[in-house]
Amino acid sequence: MPAVARTLLRLGSRLGSTAQNALEVARFGGFDTDEDASPCEVVTEQRVYRLRHYFPGSAGGPVVLLVPPLMITAEVYDISSRVSAVRVLRDLGVDPWVVDFGAPEREPGGLERTVSDHVLAVSDAVDRIREATGRDVHLAGYSQGGMFVYQAAAYRRSEGIESVVTFGSPADTSVGLPFGLPSRLAAEGVERIPDALLGGFAVPGWVTRLGFQVLSPVKSVRSRVDFILQLHDRERLAPRERQRRFLEREGWVSWPGPALAEFIRQFIQHNRMLTGGFVIGDRPVTLADITCPVLTFVGEVDEIAGPPMVRGIRRAAPRAQVYEASLPAGHFGLVVGSLAIARTWPAVAAWAKWRAGDGELPGIVAPVTGDEEAATAELPGGPAGYGLQLAMGVGAGAARSAFRTAARAVHGTRELTGQAAQNLPRLARLERIQPDTRMSMGLLLDEQARRRPDEVFFLYHGRGHTHDAAKRRIDAVVRGLVHIGVRRGDAVGVLMGTRPTALALVAALSRLGAVAVLLRPDGDPDAEARLGRVTRVIADPEHAARAAKLEGVDGYVLGGVGRAERGPLTDMEAIDPDRVELPGWYRPNPGRAGDLAFVVFTGEGDLLRASRITNRRWALSAFGTASSAALSSSDTVYSITPLQHPSALLMSLGGAVAGGARLALAGGYDPATFWDEARRYGVTVASYTWLLLRDLAEAPPDPAERHHAVRLFIGSGMPRGLWRRVEDRFAPARVLEFYASTEGESVLVNLSGKKPGSLGRPLPGSAEVRLARYDLESGRLEEGPDGFAVECEPGEIGMLLARSRPPAGGAETRCVRGVFHPDDAWTITGDLFRRDADGDFWMAGRETELIRTAERIVPPGPIRDALGDLPYIDTVAVYGLPVGETEIVAAAVSLRDVGELRPLDLSEAMLRVEPELRPAIVRVVDEVPLTAGGRLRTASLRDEGVPPAGDGRTYHRTRAGAYRPLTDAARRRLLAAPAGRQAR
Repeated sequence: MPAVARTLLRLGSRLGSTAQNALEVARFGGFDTDEDASPCEVVTEQRVYRLRHYFPGSAGGPVVLLVPPLMITAEVYDISSRVSAVRVLRDLGVDPWVVDFGAPEREPGGLERTVSDHVLAVSDAVDRIREATGRDVHLAGYSQGGMFVYQAAAYRRSEGIESVVTFGSPADTSVGLPFGLPSRLAAEGVERIPDALLGGFAVPGWVTRLGFQVLSPVKSVRSRVDFILQLHDRERLAPRERQRRFLEREGWVSWPGPALAEFIRQFIQHNRMLTGGFVIGDRPVTLADITCPVLTFVGEVDEIAGPPMVRGIRRAAPRAQVYEASLPAGHFGLVVGSLAIARTWPAVAAWAKWRAGDGELPGIVAPVTGDEEAATAELPGGPAGYGLQLAMGVGAGAARSAFRTAARAVHGTRELTGQAAQNLPRLARLERIQPDTRMSMGLLLDEQARRRPDEVFFLYHGRGHTHDAAKRRIDAVVRGLVHIGVRRGDAVGVLMGTRPTALALVAALSRLGAVAVLLRPDGDPDAEARLGRVTRVIADPEHAARAAKLEGVDGYVLGGVGRAERGPLTDMEAIDPDRVELPGWYRPNPGRAGDLAFVVFTGEGDLLRASRITNRRWALSAFGTASSAALSSSDTVYSITPLQHPSALLMSLGGAVAGGARLALAGGYDPATFWDEARRYGVTVASYTWLLLRDLAEAPPDPAERHHAVRLFIGSGMPRGLWRRVEDRFAPARVLEFYASTEGESVLVNLSGKKPGSLGRPLPGSAEVRLARYDLESGRLEEGPDGFAVECEPGEIGMLLARSRPPAGGAETRCVRGVFHPDDAWTITGDLFRRDADGDFWMAGRETELIRTAERIVPPGPIRDALGDLPYIDTVAVYGLPVGETEIVAAAVSLRDVGELRPLDLSEAMLRVEPELRPAIVRVVDEVPLTAGGRLRTASLRDEGVPPAGDGRTYHRTRAGAYRPLTDAARRRLLAAPAGRQAR
């Protein structure tokens, strides 16, 4: 036969085979390869999943439970006899089990499933396998199935889990999304999608399939072209036909809408795989609770879950020993295809046997220590060469690289502009608040509940409570308050520890327009009730007995049903809210900005003081905190102070409500459990007061603090020495220090953090402030020749004044008029400051802290700062010791373990303080007394007087200005009563 004829014959035969095969593909979706699935039995069938046991007749060896992602069927682990993960595992002596979520669109209620449903299903499967086999389980998952595996292991706190194995499963979405897209773009976009829309529909399987193909377009096109070019050769296509059909059509299922919404909110928008605090059921969970070994497979050319996203597990699970296997594969290639059969699944089998003491660690698996990366697998021709082979072109990689470079270049600008866009509406709203503007805590809570009813509002004792649940409880308490006769404007005492009921009661009083008088359980409730002018007190069961003893008030008990004795008080839990008819005068959230909203207490004994807080004053702190800390729904604010403390009410609770962040309430502060709770709740912002963080900064290293998610510590009163230690130890977290005057509406904040110890500058939207010269003897502003007050020069100590608005419920008790101009009005805050040349404010002390020596009146601030700058000094207290009619200045310091006080260091430190302000004695004590909130208590030090000479721990200031050990002669000189000061 002539050559031309033979060629035409072969061509015709090829075209005929191509047409025949194409027709079969068109009619049936592919070829019939006569390949059977691996044998398995369904051990149990539950509402969300079926549990498959493969090769049940030959069970034995280490147990591996494989979990598929939501959008792909469980057959991903058994596509064909040639591409079967379960067959490889069984052949190598491992007992494979598979979780099968089925096709949600074909399951009863399948499209209503949540992420929690799937995680709890995986946990349930672990229990059933352990019961059936008597072995702990190697829990393994691919892509989102690996995320379920991480979450289930954390939920169980690794109980019953021998190890965790994941394949291309992201643990940190903050490092970018497919194609190098910045995660911030996705987070900002998702933030604008309403919950009802985001979770209101399921994503069909074909949409998910198309999305994956778009994420790997070159690979998808290449696969289709190869298939068409080889369509004439059935034998050549047959070995990969089942795999092609799976990836092209049969392997995809719908993604339930609620699960999609929860996945995007928690893990894309808020990145809680890394930070912790995602909620399973109603329980907050963190990957930091994983303590079993983790083996993660990384696809070096994975465009869907890039290596940085997958390697985030090292930071998310600091207590787990992490191992890594890095392969030259894409997302699917890690578990499906020839590379997976040859390398991935044999490594999994060898890993399981090595964990059982049989064999060695697989060669491609390497332990990860610290932040180092495991050795990257060699790519054929290097990364660029492999990319060329894969893409058969150079354009895609260059485009992605350029996009990443541009994204990095504008990231900082975008972050700043994003925060500005977020904060401007808050500050603008604050500026618009007038005394008659509707504004209250209850109003802001209602706004948040309308916007995000199903999102968590607060976390307490290991449970999450949604906005909707909180609103229903608050509304029920409102009806209870109406039933006992509470009306708008009534002052009601709240005597409770930190608990959900206390939060609900305070919010309910705000919604009713009443005044919440927050009595301190560790204070003097009787004196505080009189000072707060309350006629009713509502207590929790733990404090009901104390409330019953208060004279002249009606007592009620609320909360703690079934967990404590109710006592003799009227039980509000017995009131059925559904049977309470709301009166005609009731309007929810009637409070105006000028109305009194809260009363809180500071001090004790003769220094007990009530601070009356209007709705505007609360809103000023709430919006100010939210703006300064750039709080968003991705944040969780951890309040470690009691709800009765002003910092908890104004900053933690207020900032979280105004910023749309979650609130985590601590039942009590314990440095030993701080990081465990911070991880479990996903804390990004933690509050403090005074020296409360001292023990945390000095505590032994905790594994959970490695790669923590806390970005800010917010509060007031932190000494600058402790400030530096906190930032050094817990970097990159920084301190955001506030000052909010008890009198007036002045708020200062150190936004830059560049000057530890400084209180920064006025917060936009707060009252204008000025420093005026102040006569400490007479307690009056100094006047110039024109009769007006005189402003202080930079570096000069003066009284902080806050410009007053029109009278707001009598809250401003020290208002003076005609201060700088004839018609102006200012509030004397009672706090002394100095302002540096840059305009930043530094506190010198409060009027109540002033020490009246024979020469002058001394503020304690400069001494505290100078001594606190010595690196080995822990805590400093400055106080006055009575000597005759005057006082001498004393300082008590406690030392860290790293050093001892040297007289030369002491003398040099005091050179930064004006001579007339320096202390007469400095003594070393074991502990400086603190209140429960971390505030200095100097009464006991004052009662101890001047210590005996010769103890080796007390130093006095000589006439030359140096400090030397205290002698008997020096002690007698100090105690000799000087003449009193002449009043000016």
